[in-house]
Amino acid sequence: MIPPFESGTGKLPPGEHEATWAEVARRFGTTAQRQQLLQGLRSALDALARAGCRRVWLNGSFVTAKETPQDFDLCWDRSGVEAHLLDPVLLDLSNKRAGQHATFGGAVWPADFVVESGNTILTDFQRDYKNNDRPKGIVVIDPTSASEEQRTSRTTEGRDPQ
Repeated sequence: MIPPFESGTGKLPPGEHEATWAEVARRFGTTAQRQQLLQGLRSALDALARAGCRRVWLNGSFVTAKETPQDFDLCWDRSGVEAHLLDPVLLDLSNKRAGQHATFGGAVWPADFVVESGNTILTDFQRDYKNNDRPKGIVVIDPTSASEEQRTSRTTEGRDPQ
């Protein structure tokens, strides 16, 4: 479940908040700009799921109260991922991840990627560097939940009423 935003910051309270795709879409797809970002996020999740990824963390202004975020930030767990099945753009961190932004509308890193601070990107996702380095919340998703929910929806819609 995704908790309410903190009133003082407009960010999620500290912690990893597990959610389904439907919850993410409902909570963060509130404007046309956010709907567009959701489409790219969905594409990135589908690409990761096809390679065997089962856990991603969503961060950035997309998971805040900001009305018009420019993109999303996502990192993914390498466990169980078959690298040869990954879309190559998911591994292209060059040019400030320009290929990822062009393809998905956001930035995507492996969760164990080490950044300038010496931390992993996953650790950095949970720190608010603009607010005295205080902890902040992120959203955890199983990328297969988007595909599973869509399949379930199609199956349910295709049934005859009884």
